[in-house]
Amino acid sequence: MAKARDGAEPAARWRELVEQIDDARRRYYGDDAATLSDAEYDVLFRELEALEAAHPELVSADSPTQSVGGEASGMFAPVEHLQRLLSLDNAFSADELAAWAARVERDLGAVPELLCELKVDGLAVDIVYERGRMRSLATRGDGRVGEDVTYNARFIPAIPKSLTASAEHPVPELVEVRGEVYFPTAAFDALNLEVTSQGLSPFANARNAGAGTLRQRIDSRENELAAMREKGSTTVARLEGELDLALKRLGGLQLVVHGIGVWHGHEPARQSEAYAALRGWGLPTSERVQVVPELAGVQAYVDFYGEHRHDVEHEIDGVVVKVDDLATQGRLGSTSRAPRWAIAYKYPPEVVRTRLLDIEVNVGRTGRVTPFAVMAPVKVAGSTVSMATLHNQEEVVRKGVLIGDMVFLRKAGDVIPEVLGPVVEDRTGTERAFVMPTHCPSCGTPLAPAKEGDVDIRCPNQRSCPSQLRERVFHVASRGALDIEGLGFKAAVALLDEGIVADEGDVLGLTADQLRASVFFTRADSAEGRVLTANAEKLLVELETAKSRPLWRVIVALSIRHVGPTAAQALAREIGDLDRIATSGVEELSAVEGVGPIIADAVVEWFAVDWHRDVVRKWREAGVRMAEERVDAGSRPLDGVTVVITGTVEGWSRDGAMLAVQEAGGKVSGSVSKKTDFVVVGENPGSKAEKAVALGRPVLDATGFAVLLEQGPDAAREAAVPPLA
Repeated sequence: MAKARDGAEPAARWRELVEQIDDARRRYYGDDAATLSDAEYDVLFRELEALEAAHPELVSADSPTQSVGGEASGMFAPVEHLQRLLSLDNAFSADELAAWAARVERDLGAVPELLCELKVDGLAVDIVYERGRMRSLATRGDGRVGEDVTYNARFIPAIPKSLTASAEHPVPELVEVRGEVYFPTAAFDALNLEVTSQGLSPFANARNAGAGTLRQRIDSRENELAAMREKGSTTVARLEGELDLALKRLGGLQLVVHGIGVWHGHEPARQSEAYAALRGWGLPTSERVQVVPELAGVQAYVDFYGEHRHDVEHEIDGVVVKVDDLATQGRLGSTSRAPRWAIAYKYPPEVVRTRLLDIEVNVGRTGRVTPFAVMAPVKVAGSTVSMATLHNQEEVVRKGVLIGDMVFLRKAGDVIPEVLGPVVEDRTGTERAFVMPTHCPSCGTPLAPAKEGDVDIRCPNQRSCPSQLRERVFHVASRGALDIEGLGFKAAVALLDEGIVADEGDVLGLTADQLRASVFFTRADSAEGRVLTANAEKLLVELETAKSRPLWRVIVALSIRHVGPTAAQALAREIGDLDRIATSGVEELSAVEGVGPIIADAVVEWFAVDWHRDVVRKWREAGVRMAEERVDAGSRPLDGVTVVITGTVEGWSRDGAMLAVQEAGGKVSGSVSKKTDFVVVGENPGSKAEKAVALGRPVLDATGFAVLLEQGPDAAREAAVPPLA
C-alpha cells in the first residue's frame, strides 16, 4: 500500500487529517475562535484531497471534502434553509484557475460570461424575505441547517428589515438571499485591540470577529438584566455595560449580499441581473462586481485586487468567479459540497501562526527604543517573515504576548509585519515575559522617556550612539528625504565604521579622495591599485544632485522628531528659508497650517542644539539648497486647494510637480481623503487612484494637471477624467 505524505499508512493519515480538520471547523464555525490560520487549514485540506484522489476507497460521506464546514449549535433554534448553501472550491494559482475554466469549457463547449466579485472575509448568512418583510436571518451552519439569529437583526442597521419595491424591480412573494456579515477593517482592528487588552487571544480574522458578534444571545442577556433589575441586584450596572457593548458591536456589523436561493416570482436570467434587483430593493451589494467575457478578464480582475486589496474597506481573502447565466449554472450543477459553476481564487494568506522566539529592541534615528518580535520564519502575504514590530513596551503588555508563545502574525502587502496577539490556548507554561532593557543596547547609556508621561523610551545619547548615527546617515539618503541612490544601509555603516564621516553633516560634502580611502567603495585594480567602484562613482553624482533638492526634503533629512514630509512641505511653503525656520519661535511655527505646537516645539528644540546647527552649517558649505526660490509677483490660484499626486505625471518630475502646486499656493498631501480637492494620476499610480474612486474625488491626468496650474480649480473640475477604466 502506498504511503501518505508523512510516511503514515494512508488510512491512518486520513483519519488524522479528518480529525484535525473537523476540530478546526468546530473551533472556527462553532466557537468563533480559530486556532489554525487559514493557510494551515488550506494545507491540511489539500493534503486530504490529494490523499483521497490517490486512495478513492478512503472517501466517505462524512469526509470534510464531501461536506460543508460548520454545524448549528444548541445556542439558537435551528433553521432549515430553503435551498442548501454550498462551499466553494479554491484555486491558489493562475494555472488552477485556468484548469477550472477549462473544465467549464469542456462541459459547455465554450467559456460563458463570468462574473467576478470580491471574497469578503465575513460570516455567511441566509436571509428570507416573505412579502417584502424579513422572515428569518440564519447562519450557514452545515449548509442545510443554520442558527436562527433573527432577533439580533433588529440591532444591525445594515440589514434591511423590509424590501422596497419599484416598477422595475417588484418584490417577489418569497426570496432567499445569501450574503456576508462583516466588520469593516477599522472596526475589526479596534475590536482586536479591545480583546487583547483583556488578556484574550485576538480574532485571527474578521470572519471570526463578525461571527462571535452576531452569534450572541442578546435576548437571554436582556431577560437576565430584567430579572436582576427586579431583584435590585448589585450586578445590574455590570450587565448593562456588557449588554451596551454587545449592542454597540452588533451595530457596527455590515452586510454585503452576493447570492440567491429560492425566488418565487419573476426570476432573473443572470446573476448580475439578480444583483441589480437586490440593489433596487435596498439590499447592499458590492459596487466592485464585474462581468467579463473570458478568462483573461478574470485574471486582470484578480491581479488588480491582489494589488489593491487594502484599498477596500473590508478584509478580503480572494476573488469569487461565477458563471453569470443562471440556466448555465443549473446545467453545470454541483458536487456534494461545492458548485461546479463557481470557484474562489485565494490570495496568499495575510494572517498566519508562528512561534515567537524572542523579543529584542532596536534603537532608531531619534533615539526611540522599539521592541520587535523575532519569530520562526513563516511565509505570509507572499514573502518569508522572521521579524515584526511591537511598537513599544506598553504595546507588548497590552497584546499580552510572551516569549515562546505561538502567535498570530499579520502582514498586509508591503505593510510592516505585525503581531496580532498570542494563541493563549497553546501555552505550555514555559513562556516568559519580556523585560524592557534599562540601558541602550548600542551604547550603554541609561534609557528614559524624553518627557514625563511619554510612552516611548529613548536613548538620550543622540550625538554618538552608534545605532542612531547609522540610522540618521541612512535616512539622509532615503526616498522620503534626499533620495540618494547608492547610499544604502551597508554603505552608511561603512562610512561610519571606516571613519570617513563622523555624522550626517559630513555626507553631502563627500569627495572622491575620501571614498578612495575606503575599502567598501573601492576595488582592486592591477594597474592602478584600488579604484572607485561603479557604485561609488554613481554616489558622487547622486550627491551633487541631492544638493539641489527642494527645501522640504532637506528638512526631512535633518531627522527632526515629528517632522515628516507633510510638515516639512508646510514649513518650506510658508517660511521658505531654513535660516528663518531655525530662528522662528514656537508661536510663529505653530501658525503654519499643518504644523501645530507639538511639531513647532520639536523644531525649536532641535535647532537649539549646537551640533544640530553644525550639521546645517556643513550642508550649507557643501552647497545644499537652503531656501525656496520664491516668485512674489502674480496670483496664487490654488490657495486653499489640496492636491494628491500619484504615479509619474508626463512632463513633470515628482518634485517638480509638487513644487508647481506649492508655488501656486496649493497644498500637496500624501493621502487621499474627503478633503482632497484633486488627485493627479500619472503612469503606474498607486492605491491612491483607487481611493480617489471610492471617495469620488476629481481626478486629473497630465492635461488636466496643466489646466489646474494655468486656469485654476474651476476649469480643472471641467477637465477631470474618469479615475480608472
